[in-house]
Order: sequence, then C-alpha cells, then structure tokens
Amino acid sequence: MERSHPKPALKTKDQVKDKYSKVTPKPAAKENTKPQEFKLHTGQRAVKRAMFNYSVATKFYLLEIQKKQVEKVQKMIEDEEIRCLRKEMVPKAQLMPFFDRPFFPQRSNRPLTIPREPSFRTVNSKCWSCISENELYYFHHAHAWNPIK
Repeated sequence: MERSHPKPALKTKDQVKDKYSKVTPKPAAKENTKPQEFKLHTGQRAVKRAMFNYSVATKFYLLEIQKKQVEKVQKMIEDEEIRCLRKEMVPKAQLMPFFDRPFFPQRSNRPLTIPREPSFRTVNSKCWSCISENELYYFHHAHAWNPIK
C-alpha cells in the first residue's frame, strides 16, 4: 500500500512574519541607579609595605652590625698572632758550648753490614719466552734455596 504524503501549502510572507514576531512588552523604565561607594585598599597596602620595608632595613642593619663585630674580633686575633710571631722572631744568641765536658764520639754496638753482589737477573713476568730453560732453572734454584743475609 502506498501512502501519499500531502504536501504542505506554501506560506505567505505575512504568515512567516506573524510566527516569529511575538509582541513582548517593554520593561518599565528603571530609576537612575546611584553607584555604591567603594573603598580602595591602597592605604592598607601602603602601611603593610612600609612595615615590610622597615623590617627588611632593620634586618640588613643588624647583619651589618654583626659583620662589623666579626671583623673586629678577627682583626684582634690577627693582631695578637702578629704580636706573638714578632716576639718569637727576636734573634737570640747561641748557647756557649761546655768546654769542661767536651764531646767524645763513641763506637756503635750494632754489627757492620755485610755487602753482597746485586742480582740483576730478574724474571720479566710478561715475557717468559725470552728466558731459556737453563736460566729459569738457575733463577728458580738460586733464589729459592739461598736465604737473604
């Protein structure tokens, strides 16, 4: 079954204008408004900023006084050290030798050292191929059984 959709009739311009133009009542005229008084916080901020600046200036002043005191103490310590060094640096004469007890050198009680031949035959641990079997045998047996005197 076929349904046929009826086509809507075309609307005229007057009908379109009536649809969109709703008559709205205009609001009543308002009275002239008076602005409310407002208070700026610049005065309060200026007072807080002045207090902050004062505290910073006080802090810097106290730091400067403390630094001067530290420098004064340091200078006193350095002056004291210089005074002590000058006192120590005074040249003094050597003491006179005791002529009534002359120095006589004495012979030591330690035994004399016995000289021995130096061993120039050292084995190079990196190059074992350079050493022959006789040299290795001699080196091993000569040093293993001879105690160092």
